[in-house]
Amino acid sequence: MTTPGDLPTVLFLCVHNAGRSQMALGWFEHLADGRAVAYSAGSDPADLVDPAAVAAMAEVGIDLGGATPRHWTAADLDRADIVVTMGCGDECPLVPGTHYQDWPLPDPAGKGLDAVRPIRDDIGRRVRLLLDEFTD
Repeated sequence: MTTPGDLPTVLFLCVHNAGRSQMALGWFEHLADGRAVAYSAGSDPADLVDPAAVAAMAEVGIDLGGATPRHWTAADLDRADIVVTMGCGDECPLVPGTHYQDWPLPDPAGKGLDAVRPIRDDIGRRVRLLLDEFTD
């Protein structure tokens, strides 16, 4: 039996952990099918997940309604095999020896649903490509 410690682990980071990183985690959990595990966090967490991000993800059958923004921890960084950063620049931690990807995505904060849908779809595409790396 495979345990979570045996699986590749991804950490999605953005500043507020309220939009991009939450959508990435939602897509990841929806698509991973046991191939890997993931977490999301931010450097300056918001109080709530962005309502437009929640609504956009609900349209594709992914529920972010119970998600809560949180600050990254040393444990998050220790267990991560891959860290995906999204717009946090120097605010995101850098751990030597950890594989990093930067996804330059617009911040959905304050945008309407029509503007968030393309961000959601781009994140979904990127998560699928990331997950493909675990089956190669």
